[in-house]
Formats: sequence, C-alpha cells, structure tokens
Amino acid sequence: MSKAILFVFNGDPMCFVHVLLNALEMQARGQYGRIVIEGSATRLVAELPKPENPLHGLWEKVKAAGLVEGVCKACAQKMGSLAAAQEQNLPLLDEMNGHPSMARFREAGFDIVTF
Repeated sequence: MSKAILFVFNGDPMCFVHVLLNALEMQARGQYGRIVIEGSATRLVAELPKPENPLHGLWEKVKAAGLVEGVCKACAQKMGSLAAAQEQNLPLLDEMNGHPSMARFREAGFDIVTF
C-alpha cells in the first residue's frame, strides 16, 4: 500500500481545507495518508478548535480519525500555537533542529506532498 504524508506549510485556510479533505478522502478509499502541520499553517492549530471557524467540523473529523501525524514544534512556538497543539494532544515533531524531518518519511517509503 502506498503511503502519503501531506506537509502543509501554507497558513491560508483556503489551502488548508484541501489538506483536510484529501486526508479524509485517502482514508475513505483505504489509503494511508497523514498530515504534518508546518510553517505558518501552525497558527491555524489555535483557530480550528473554535466552533465558529468554518473548518472546525473538518478539523474535528481529521483529528478523530487520527490523521494528524504531528505539528512542527519550532513553528508552533514561533506562531504562538504550541499550547493549543498540546491542549489538543497533537504530537509535536522536532527531530530536525526543532522541525519535522522529511527524510525520515522518505526512508519509510512515504510520498511527500507539500501544500
């Protein structure tokens, strides 16, 4: 089975929605896809849990399905969303000088898709 890791750097909600939708579609089709939240996208981690956020429902589905591989610890710290990530029990990824490593996903046979 192929595996994909969706690295989302872009903090624009119009981009982020596609990451959420693609992860859910992969799961629905029996494929393995996970999300890594990086860069300016980490600031959304504090916004998505709010019920008034238009992406709240999709975010809750993605979290409930276990599709979030993790959040960049360094970027979440910089964007002020580290506490929000911790409150949501999202894994913090920091194996590459505080950031997630793409190399480890490549070594594990993942296709890397960036947004």
